[in-house]
Amino acid sequence: MDGAGLQKARESLDIVYLISNLLNTGLDRQTLSILVALCEHGVNPEALAAVVKELRREAAALNRGGNGQSS
Repeated sequence: MDGAGLQKARESLDIVYLISNLLNTGLDRQTLSILVALCEHGVNPEALAAVVKELRREAAALNRGGNGQSS
């Protein structure tokens, strides 16, 4: 990627990060960058959102001392 392309990519990520903050997603720049790259490679955005939600549920369960499995 040339300098102009790299600058455009950074600006795009900056905009995505601002939107993410406005929506209080709690996602950092690195995570957003990975998610955007996955979408650019054809991964379904709705499926990614479902995975992020599930990972957050699992992490919350672990932090509460549970095993993450529902009964």
